[in-house]
Amino acid sequence: MTKLEHLYGHFGQSPWLDNLTRAYLRDGTLARMVADGIRGVTANPTIFARSITGSHDYDEQFLELMAAGKSVDEAYWELVISDAGQALTVLRPVFDGGDCIDGFVSVEVSPELAHDASATIAAARWLRGRIAQPNLLVKIPATAEGVTAVEALIAEGASINVTLLFSLPRYAEIIEAYLSGLEKFTANGGDPSTVSSVASFFVSRVDSEVDRRLEALGTDGALALRGQAAVAQAKLAYRLFSEQFSTKRWHRLAGLGADVQRPLWASTSTKNPKDRDTRYVEELIGRETVTTLPEATIAAFEDHGTMARTVDNGVPQAAELMQRLAAVGIDMTALGRTLEDNGIAGFNKAYQDVLDNLKNLVAALPTAPGTTREKDSSDASRRRSHARRS
Repeated sequence: MTKLEHLYGHFGQSPWLDNLTRAYLRDGTLARMVADGIRGVTANPTIFARSITGSHDYDEQFLELMAAGKSVDEAYWELVISDAGQALTVLRPVFDGGDCIDGFVSVEVSPELAHDASATIAAARWLRGRIAQPNLLVKIPATAEGVTAVEALIAEGASINVTLLFSLPRYAEIIEAYLSGLEKFTANGGDPSTVSSVASFFVSRVDSEVDRRLEALGTDGALALRGQAAVAQAKLAYRLFSEQFSTKRWHRLAGLGADVQRPLWASTSTKNPKDRDTRYVEELIGRETVTTLPEATIAAFEDHGTMARTVDNGVPQAAELMQRLAAVGIDMTALGRTLEDNGIAGFNKAYQDVLDNLKNLVAALPTAPGTTREKDSSDASRRRSHARRS
């Protein structure tokens, strides 16, 4: 048994891969990782941008889409949908064999829509129509507008991964959106057992930003608090989850077949080289949670990771730490808004960069059909490589 399998089988935490590439689909890497205990896949605009621009695996399909008259933006989404569809097929046995708890693949709407609730809802509906598989999770950023979109989509019976959660107040809003959405869905005759959702609470990015601010303060009291905020806040998020999914309101929905909206720990790779490379996995293990892992963290965890239920240990100390951070001037709610803005900006930049890169590939193509393209295919390939690097 791998540690990933033990993590799920003994501790009730589902390990998901935080990456998706066409190479993994073609060479069987994703299938092997699933066999070793990976139970889901998450992707975002940065992951797709890195995958598309980092290889030639997409060139053939992209050129076919261009030849068919697709715009660059339309072609990008066709590339994403193709990868997602294949990954969903790989994960489908996990979904079917586990009471539909895992086996999900997450695909995010365009980050350009993060502050437009109506457009986000429309984009999510479009993705669900194009990828009509029950183990799809549509990713929605947890902006204020995203909260509105999540409630509306859950009320339609959509399964949603709420991403870019950085603060406890916003997390409380997302839980409320999920519960309210389910109540509307069931009131209209919907079966809540068909709805799944996770709330992606980011971890290491919180420590990076908090520590940067603590170091700017420079006092002994501030410096003593470094490296602790992210795990403490996540433990308090788990406490909030446990409280909100044990009320009479929740039990009524559960009696109709609803599943909890599991907390998902995102950004689990360590940013501080002084940290243990598995700490964000080890310190947040608990039932009814998901942990998303990049490949390096999976390898490190399998090699030297330790396992014990930790997510609800030291909660009073976590609450005290939040008070100490506030006392030195760290406003975790305001910090969460900053990280939310930074996350949206980062995803949007990755999205725009990949579109620009694809436009460069189009510009590098020969224009004379049937002649130049056939005679100078190797030269065109070199130009595409140059465009990709630029």
